[in-house]
Amino acid sequence: MTPSQGTMRTVTAFFDNRESAEDAVRRVHSAGIARDSVRLIPGAQRTATVGSGEDVGFWESLKDLFLPDEDRHTYAEGLKRGGFLVTVHTSDSNYARVVDILDDEGTIDLDQRAASWRSEGWTGYSGTDYRPGATATAQNTSRSSSREDVIPVAEEELRIGKRDVSGGRVRVRSYVVETPVQESVNLREERVSVERRPVDRPAAAGDSAFRERTVEAEERAEEAVVAKQARVKEEVVLKKGIDERTETVSDKLRKTKVEVEDDRVGSSTRRNQSKTTR
Repeated sequence: MTPSQGTMRTVTAFFDNRESAEDAVRRVHSAGIARDSVRLIPGAQRTATVGSGEDVGFWESLKDLFLPDEDRHTYAEGLKRGGFLVTVHTSDSNYARVVDILDDEGTIDLDQRAASWRSEGWTGYSGTDYRPGATATAQNTSRSSSREDVIPVAEEELRIGKRDVSGGRVRVRSYVVETPVQESVNLREERVSVERRPVDRPAAAGDSAFRERTVEAEERAEEAVVAKQARVKEEVVLKKGIDERTETVSDKLRKTKVEVEDDRVGSSTRRNQSKTTR
């Protein structure tokens, strides 16, 4: 995935099939991203034969994304092979959410896919514009008895871009585990029993032998009551920090030099010229 510079970012994701790409677009819209900020670029039909004109068309369709030429070349090859490209123009605050949505829908690791294509014979980016099937030919223009041969004088310019590379992700998931526990508690029970005891004695005045009365006794018992209290024992905090670093990029730039040798009769000097166009 490749972001642009500034407070707004352009996220690009490559998919193997239209269904996954369209699902990703729907989810991005549901996340609050405006429809005109999301673009789906379909590749060639897998059953169709792609000509060189369509190849260049894929390359040209990506020019407004401001991608490094190497990434643009690889995406164009993926579209040629029938893939689908989703681009989302979003703010920094929504960038991580958009990336998560595209990852969840099955975006392809384009670096791995490009390595697979190279193993099949694809040459990859060669430092020039996308020119499938082009061969160098000399163009001769004859007019009357004159002849003109053209040597282009070219110079490479260095353009440095940036792209996001995934370093892996950390996902923290909480779930509930039930653990059986046992604990002993002493319980008290009351029992009421009725018994008759045989006696043989004269009735005393305090016996109230012939007075009606009722005596009640209630049995009571203790039962176990379970109460649970949740206590927080630990907190897991997931933080993401941003570090900035400066990296020096080294490369070599090529340019064409032209040396002119004049061996015509009457020429008194030999001229060496070097010309550089910018």
